[in-house]
Amino acid sequence: MAAWRSAFRIHDPGLASLRSAVRAAIVMPSVFALADKVIADPQLATFAAFGSFAMLVLVEFGGPTRSRAIAYASLAAAGAANITIGTLCSQNAWLAAGAMAVIGFVILFSGVVNGYFAAASTAALLTFILAAMIPAPASALPARLEGWLLAAAAGTAAQLLIWPSRTQATLRDGAARAARALAELAATELARETRSIADRVQAAGTALRALRTRFLATPHKPSGPTGPQAALSSLVDELDWVYALLAPPAQPPALDVCPAENEAAVSAVADALQAASATLEGGDERPDLDRLVQTRAALAQALAREIVALPPGAHDDAITQTLESAFRIRALSGASEQAARYALVASSHDVPETDERPVRDALRATERATLEHTDPRDVWFRNALRGAIGLAIAVYIAQRSGLQHSFWVVLGTLSVLRSNALATGWSIVTALAGTAVGIFVGAALVIAIGSHQAVLWAVLPFAVLLGSYAPRAISFAAGQAGFTVVLFVLFNIIQPVGWRVGLVRIEDVAIGFAISLGVGVLFWPRGARSLLRQNLAAAYARNADYVVAAEHELVAGSGTAATAATAAAAAAHRLDDAYRQSLAERAARPDDSEDIGALVAGAARLRRAGQSLSALASMRDNHDSLRPCSANLDVEVNAVRTWYVTLGDALVNGTSVPPPHVRDAEGRHRLVDCVREALATGDKAKMRPALDLIWASQHLDVLWRLEEHLSRHAAAAVTGASGSAA
Repeated sequence: MAAWRSAFRIHDPGLASLRSAVRAAIVMPSVFALADKVIADPQLATFAAFGSFAMLVLVEFGGPTRSRAIAYASLAAAGAANITIGTLCSQNAWLAAGAMAVIGFVILFSGVVNGYFAAASTAALLTFILAAMIPAPASALPARLEGWLLAAAAGTAAQLLIWPSRTQATLRDGAARAARALAELAATELARETRSIADRVQAAGTALRALRTRFLATPHKPSGPTGPQAALSSLVDELDWVYALLAPPAQPPALDVCPAENEAAVSAVADALQAASATLEGGDERPDLDRLVQTRAALAQALAREIVALPPGAHDDAITQTLESAFRIRALSGASEQAARYALVASSHDVPETDERPVRDALRATERATLEHTDPRDVWFRNALRGAIGLAIAVYIAQRSGLQHSFWVVLGTLSVLRSNALATGWSIVTALAGTAVGIFVGAALVIAIGSHQAVLWAVLPFAVLLGSYAPRAISFAAGQAGFTVVLFVLFNIIQPVGWRVGLVRIEDVAIGFAISLGVGVLFWPRGARSLLRQNLAAAYARNADYVVAAEHELVAGSGTAATAATAAAAAAHRLDDAYRQSLAERAARPDDSEDIGALVAGAARLRRAGQSLSALASMRDNHDSLRPCSANLDVEVNAVRTWYVTLGDALVNGTSVPPPHVRDAEGRHRLVDCVREALATGDKAKMRPALDLIWASQHLDVLWRLEEHLSRHAAAAVTGASGSAA
């Protein structure tokens, strides 16, 4: 009972749903009235009415006004193409079903390229479905296109001009708040305000969790080949990395080693993060990237002096004290610089050229994104294929059955087809309940109004308001109810049939629901959860390979890191999609969400280490005399790879999770002694490669300390999966 009460509870932060509904209630009836009463063309009126619904209810693009306008114009062009193809196929069931399969897959799969494509998928599909499922000769095409373009023009103008949504509740604003909280934490640690540090750590953690929650709750990841989108997506991960470096589990970075240089570096970090926050909020302040670079270089020189000053055979604690603080602050500076660059790009500002630009070339990025997801293990690929098959079957059955409003069959299929059979089944129950409520309300309404057309026209804006508001602010079931009421009123204006239109709708959508359930049972019924562990294992393996390749490139100059980076990026993207969808699935088990989330974050941390090592390798100075110093690195990096690959295998196969591997302490001593001897010569040509070996060793040390944390969560996840299977 509580579940049904929650299904009709209003939730509309910032009145975003009300804004959208008001726009639809104003524009859709107006466009429909113009098409029906003034132009007086039935085909034009139908496409104007449903086109307005698609542009105003089924899609709402975010971002800058110029980007939104381009997105709406692109949707209008895609819709016109879909209507053309759909109309030409509308009189042949096989042709319509085949075209639906191809177009459905292309539209659903295109979401991997750009978040705007993903957001527009339902509206784009509706244009083809409507054209294909209302049979008409080619001579009807001009009127259909005129109706759609009228709706697209009016809908775009309304979205951009009528009660525009406030921009506070956006992912970019959440990133700005998180960056500001991190800046305040850095400033507090710099001032040594020990009583306030815990509060600042908590505040920064809260801001980052809110940002991560909003990021994961976004149905479509804001990624793609466009710079601002890709940068905003990367910024979320980069701020997480800044937080991990600024406030690690044990303690924040100390400032007692190289104190003056450390303080200068942390001060530059605090100011850069504060400026990045202001930039994201639309302010004029810009982060000082040169200052970050300069303070980082000064820190490296000071560290070199400290290493030379170490006594021969120094104890491991002395080595750790000397290296760890400087490493964390150096890494913090680098991560803050990258976060600042992402903030500039996400805010559409120019950024100095760097080897780690978020996007180099739009076409290459689009090609790479497409290839990454063309894999049967990829959740995007599976969902696109499942959706295309379901819609194609629905189109064929609806066309062959000769139902009165056969496009409702396809709309019913589209509305409840989810990523797994259980989720589809639950959607069917709620959709049927919502449709039944809508039929009851709509039938009572048209019976009371009778044949009074003027009253139906007066009621239409309120019905559209309800139908637009309910799915966003209340629930899926309420949305089905509201949409059914809209159809009752709309079809009794176009062709008065009274309450009997409800019987037609319940029959047609029930067929569509049955098709969705059948497809959900036959094609990957377990959804993203069945892929999540496989993608976790693949991400750990590819990221571990990336770490090894980057270390080898740093030490020996081998050129395999770029290939490993591409494979790691593809695995990371597939993991992100599977994790995002698993959170959205109703079948997701809440008891292991924390463990799975920690493991996903661990895979990202492993990849971040590979990126850092690769960045060191890209600035490598050839100095073969230091290659003997790297012998310990080769041993350690292979041990790290073995552990993380074994961890992934344990997650997939349910075997025992490996304990953290045993580090080679003597090898680390030899590395530090070797580096110290190189620095003691005073040869400046040796300083950079020697310090790079130290930084690489510290990155591997971070990954080793991460193993214990991940092994606990992995053991809990494996135990939970075994218990569920039992």
